[in-house]
Parts: sequence; C-alpha cells; structure tokens
Amino acid sequence: MTEQRKNNGISSGVAAAVAAVTVALAGVTGYFAMNNTTPSPGPRPPQPTPTKPAVPTEKKATVYWLESSGTSFNLVPQGIQVQADINQPSEFLEAAFNSLLAGPTEGSGGSSAIPKQTKLLGIKAEGDEVRVNLSDDFQFGGGSAGMIGRVGQVVYTATALNPNAKVYLELNGEQIEVLGGEGLELEQPLTRENFMKNFEL
Repeated sequence: MTEQRKNNGISSGVAAAVAAVTVALAGVTGYFAMNNTTPSPGPRPPQPTPTKPAVPTEKKATVYWLESSGTSFNLVPQGIQVQADINQPSEFLEAAFNSLLAGPTEGSGGSSAIPKQTKLLGIKAEGDEVRVNLSDDFQFGGGSAGMIGRVGQVVYTATALNPNAKVYLELNGEQIEVLGGEGLELEQPLTRENFMKNFEL
C-alpha cells in the first residue's frame, strides 16, 4: 500500500512537470509564431496635402482710351480691377479686353473709337506675342482718325503686361493687312514702336 502511494505521488509529480513544460513550450512557440507572422508597423507614408482650387483674385489691369488734346488725340491708360490671375496672361488680357470693349466708365477721362458692337472672339498671349481676334464689327464706322485710334487702343491694351510684345490683329480668325473702308494698312506684327512711327493720332 505504501509503495503504491509512492508510485502515485511520483506519477502525479511527473505529470505536473510535463504539464508545466508543455505550457512553457506553448508560450514560447506562440511568442515566436506571433513575432514571425505579425508585421511590425512601419512609419506612415506622408499624406498628400490637399490643394485648394485657384481662386481668381482681384488685380489691376490697364486699358487705353482716347483723349482729345484739341488738335489730336492721346492714348491715356486707366487702371481697372479685374477678376483674373496675372500668372495666366491670356486670361488676364481677356478680362482687360472685355472692359475695353464695354467702353469707358464714368471718370475714366477718355473715349473709345472701337465700335460698341465689337466682340472679343479670342486672345492668346504666349512668349512675346499676343494674338487678338475680334469680330468683324471692329472695322466699320469712323474715319481714318477713328481707325488709327482704335488700333492704338488694341495695341496698347494688348501690350500692357509687356510693352515690347508683338500684337497680331485678327478679324473673325483671319489676320488682316488692311483695315476698313479707309484702307488703313497694318504692318503686322503691331508694336508700340511701329504704331508711333507709322501713325499719327
């Protein structure tokens, strides 16, 4: 009977030891398994900064009107506020020309020789060149002085951002060499320099 109890005691102790070792091994195995299969979180990639859409800001453009000096006319500038991006020259000049074709406002101190029916069909500023496309109405009405005056208004307004730019004047998409019934010859490209040299207001 005593021998049997001893054997039972030994068997119980061995069983407890085996169980403890099994639990320990399970823990170690689980630890390694977890560390080998679970990726460690790395640094988060930088998140792109959301960009805001460009909002046109109010800038000052320059348009040119005609002012009588009694015996002749002068081209006089007027600064106007436009909703356009000055970093987009075509867009900026389009806003300026829309104001020019709308005619002088109160207090502008000048007049316009451009027929009121004239519409801007397109404008493109690229490098040192500006192409202005106007409706055919631009060439009707007025004498030779009026023709010269309206050409001057276009040339000076188109070169407000770059006084040395070359201007190409088109009517209904076609570059013209002679303007209106007065037969005003235009040496294209037009510049401020050749306008002052070839025409007298």
